[in-house]
Amino acid sequence: MPVTSHLMRFPFKCIAKSFHSSCRSKRKFTVTTPIFYCNAGPHIGHLYTAVLADAATRFHNLLGERDSCFVTGTDEHGTKIFQAATANKMSPKDYCDKISSEYRQLFAESEIGYTHFIRTTQDDHIQAVNSFWKCLNDGNFIYKGSYSGWYCVADEAFLTDAQVKEGSAQGDGHKISIDSGQPVEWTTEENFMFRLSSFKSDLLYWLQKENVVKPENFHRALVKWLEENDLEDLSVSRPASRVPWGLPVPDNPNHTIYVWLDALVNYLTAAGYPNSQNFTSNWPPTVQILGKDILKFHGIYWPAFLMAAGLEPPHQLLVHSHWTVDSEKMSKSRGNVVSPPSPTRGDSLQELLAMRYFLLRTGTPQKDNNFSKELMISVANTELMGAIGNLLSRCTAVALNPKQEYPPHEDRVPSIEEWSLLSSAVEKLPGLVRSHYSDCNFYLGVVETLKVIDLANQFFTHMEPWKFSKEQLAAGVQNPILHVTMEALRVCGIALQPIIPSLASTLLSRLGVPDNCRMWQDMENVSWKGGPSATGYKLGLGNIKLFERVGESPLLTAQAKVNSKNVQTKKKKKVLEV
Repeated sequence: MPVTSHLMRFPFKCIAKSFHSSCRSKRKFTVTTPIFYCNAGPHIGHLYTAVLADAATRFHNLLGERDSCFVTGTDEHGTKIFQAATANKMSPKDYCDKISSEYRQLFAESEIGYTHFIRTTQDDHIQAVNSFWKCLNDGNFIYKGSYSGWYCVADEAFLTDAQVKEGSAQGDGHKISIDSGQPVEWTTEENFMFRLSSFKSDLLYWLQKENVVKPENFHRALVKWLEENDLEDLSVSRPASRVPWGLPVPDNPNHTIYVWLDALVNYLTAAGYPNSQNFTSNWPPTVQILGKDILKFHGIYWPAFLMAAGLEPPHQLLVHSHWTVDSEKMSKSRGNVVSPPSPTRGDSLQELLAMRYFLLRTGTPQKDNNFSKELMISVANTELMGAIGNLLSRCTAVALNPKQEYPPHEDRVPSIEEWSLLSSAVEKLPGLVRSHYSDCNFYLGVVETLKVIDLANQFFTHMEPWKFSKEQLAAGVQNPILHVTMEALRVCGIALQPIIPSLASTLLSRLGVPDNCRMWQDMENVSWKGGPSATGYKLGLGNIKLFERVGESPLLTAQAKVNSKNVQTKKKKKVLEV
């Protein structure tokens, strides 16, 4: 293996300061997801990544501080895609067209508003990959060498001895990947190699940056792994005879480019690399959202590639954990993969909105989350239809609000505990939610918002405006109660826009809140503190239901039966083993 210490390059810490230019504040706020692999259709883990990115983008847009960019897409090269296409009697490109369209349809139905959808088979991406390869090659960071080691066909990756283990207790020589559990085989072949081994100190320096990897448990794990392991040079090509469905290495068609190098460059493609005059204002990404299973690729390989090319690594990697079913990781082999509801398969859009809400409402990035169809339905019906929807219906009902308007603020609210608790919670909500959303802890922001909704329901119920006489209602005795309740809903509606965009929009429209009064600043000062409100606006949309009850989804019900059957089978096997 060639010696790497002779490389003439400046350590990353020597050039990192040059990236902190005066134009940084003018750069776009860019959020990315990994591009999703086209060997099969989307499941709820993919949807979770996408809704996290969408919520982060929508929250930033509400702040109105910088232009935003949201990048997602599909990864369309590699052995597994070639095999899946063959099994479906389709060409690889036609198969990728089909799977990629499934992702785009899911995102449209789930209100995921990306600005760029990158496919690794599109021409501008292929140009970007070729240019990036030549950049690394011209810098002497790529060389041709012979590689011997464990290769995992399923993961399309070479592994070190430390990354494999015995596949059976009998010690029969069969090895598997520690990370994925997939079988590996010993392989010797000539490949192009990237000098990853020379970047260990640079990567550790980059990881000293505050908040560069979040949550902190993943940051600690990445640093620990780097400190305890030697980095080996990375194979960045495969023989075209073994991996024919891929981008050919420039000037060497006998090799195809490693699918992960190909896929990671999609972020550069979206920014306009290598030709766009606006590239410097589009780079680097602000937040790259990814699952914990691909942290090595984004936290080691990707920043090393960028450092070699003289480009700034991303500002932050936001890592999330997995969704499990019956506390087991989803996998096709276990038969427990949960696909999102689909209107084309008989499900309603309400069910998709319920799933979006559930994922953001209960998903915790730092630890695995268990998916339950029953819990999802219960949460959506109880909170969206019950707590929020019913409160909206009650305070906008014609019987209590015959003029159908947002009543003005008055100082006639009685000094009771329910009012004191509600007013204090509403005033604190914008700061609390902003703090949680800024860290992409959307579930905590929703929890705080629901606390306000609960207090508003308690206040409304305690005041019992429906007991007023017709004469009292005509005199507007109920108006202070309606105003306080609507003001709480207005603030909560603005806060919920990144979580449930269309439902939050419907809520605000019912309250008569104009489109240009729905930014974050519009919720930070409530009416009784002299801030803006929708006072005097006519209510909109008529007597509508915010959210219809979600029932049994045909798709989710079928999957639940399969998962239950698998669990019962496993239990029987365990009994037999005993």
